[in-house]
Order: sequence, then C-alpha cells, then structure tokens
Amino acid sequence: MAQMGRPRQFDRDTALTKAMHLFWQNGFEATSLSQLKAELGISAPSFYAAFGSKEALFQETVALYLKSHGTVMDYLWDTQLPPRVAIELALRGSARMQAEVGHPTGCMVALGVTSAGIVENAAITAALTAARARNRAGILACVQRGVARQELEAVINVTALASVFESFLLGLSTLARDGATQEAMDSAVTQILRLWGN
Repeated sequence: MAQMGRPRQFDRDTALTKAMHLFWQNGFEATSLSQLKAELGISAPSFYAAFGSKEALFQETVALYLKSHGTVMDYLWDTQLPPRVAIELALRGSARMQAEVGHPTGCMVALGVTSAGIVENAAITAALTAARARNRAGILACVQRGVARQELEAVINVTALASVFESFLLGLSTLARDGATQEAMDSAVTQILRLWGN
C-alpha cells in the first residue's frame, strides 16, 4: 500500500510576500479573495485561519512593505545627513526600488492613493495614508533644514518646494508603471534636484 506523503507545510511568510505583490500590483479593491487564494495556493478555510480577512491581510502586507521596500524613505529623517543629500538619497533609492525586478513596479504607498478617497476604505488604507504623510513631513523637514543651514534662501516658499519634491516622488510610480527605466528616473532626479542648487 502506498504511503501518503506528509502534507505540504504552509509558509506564512512566503504567502504574505505573494499577497503583498498582488495588492501592490492591483490595489486593494481590484484584488479579489479568489485571486489571493489562487496566488497563495490555499483554501478559503486555510486563508481565514491564517489571515482572518482580506482587510487584515492587506494591512499585514502594508506593514511588510513599509519595513522592507518602504525604508528607502528613511533618509529623510537622518539629521546626520545634509538635507539636500537626504532628499537625493530618498529619491534615488525610491526610483531604484520602483524599477527593480522581482516585484511589481511603482511604489505601493504612492499607488495606494487611489484607495484613500473611498470613505469605506479609510480605515483599511490608513497605514498607506500615514506613510504618505510621513514622507511629506520628512521632505518638508529637509527643506526647512536647508533654509536653516542657509543652503536655501530664507525667502523661499518651503511648503511649495517641498510639494514639488513630493509630487515628483509620487509621479515616479506612474513612470515606473509605464516602463521607465531606473536610469531614466535617476536622470530625472538629477534634474529635479537642480531646484535646490549645488
């Protein structure tokens, strides 16, 4: 009599990464429960036992993204770096990450903005909204430090300049989704930094 093999072990971390990629590619609304179960290779009971719900899984994937790919923005908060350098490293790091192979293009945080305006999704996407707010605050803090260090003129509109850099950062996701190479986006970073000066 043939022996039955041991059941295949469910690797939760691997499944979480696969789910993150699916949400990253499609967004929260467009990713169905059936897609998630198929991608993860598990049944509905196993899905609910492992993750609780689609909403809970999404929030877990956002947390995973922020502590992995999303850390490219941490330069903005490193006050040991000159402020212009901090912005440059964050922008170049983000552009590189968004064009990497092995995961969807673009930035999950930036792409999640399309879900933010839907009232019923506010609690689900709160972590992405908070991440964008943190990036915004980090860019603004760098510009303010630039003025304080006299790298930028005191008369400059710090909010407007910070908004320019933030808009550029958010726009990188569109470029990446449309197939822009990391080299092309890196060249664009060089151009936008000319607003700061040398």
